[in-house]
Amino acid sequence: MKLLLASQSPRRKELLSNLGFTFEVVKIDCEEIVPEYIKVGDSAAYLSELKANAFRSLADGEVLLTADTVVAIDNQFLGKPADEEDATKMLKMLSGKTHQVYTGITIRTPEKSITETDIAEVEFEDLTDQEIEYYIQRYQPFDKAGSYGIQEWLGMAKIKKMNGSFYTIMGLPTHLVYKILKEI
Repeated sequence: MKLLLASQSPRRKELLSNLGFTFEVVKIDCEEIVPEYIKVGDSAAYLSELKANAFRSLADGEVLLTADTVVAIDNQFLGKPADEEDATKMLKMLSGKTHQVYTGITIRTPEKSITETDIAEVEFEDLTDQEIEYYIQRYQPFDKAGSYGIQEWLGMAKIKKMNGSFYTIMGLPTHLVYKILKEI
C-alpha cells in the first residue's frame, strides 16, 4: 500500500515517520471553514473529512491520511492565530485554565473512509505578559492551533497538567493512526 499524508505540518511528518511508516506528502486545496452548526468538539473531525473529500480519487493500493487539530476553551474555537496580537489574546485566554485539544483524523482508501477524534485536556499555569511575549517572539506559533506547541518552551515550562495523549496535543493521535493503518 502507498500511504499519502495530506499535511504540510512538520510535526505530523515527524510523528508518522517515527511510527515507522513510509509515506508521500500530498497537497490538498480546500477552504477550511467550519459551519456554525458544527459543535466545537466535532470540528476537528469535520475539517479532517473536508480535506479527505477534497482530494482526488484514490487508486488501488493508495491510503490517504488527513488530520486537523482544534483547541477550545469555554466552548470557543481557537484556530491558528492571524498575527502576534491574536496569538497574545489566545494565550491570555489559556493562562491559568484548562482547555481541550481535539485532533481528528480521516483515513481513506478507495473502498472506505474512517474518521476518528481524540481529545486531550491541558491545564496551563498562569502566563505572564513577559512569558507570552518571549514565547511568541522566539517560537512564532502562527501555524499552531491555540497559538502554542506542546513540544516547545511553553509546553515544557507552563503546562501544569494534561489528561490524554501528548501526541494528540501535538497534532496526530499516533495510537489511533497506527491502529487503523494496521487494520487496513
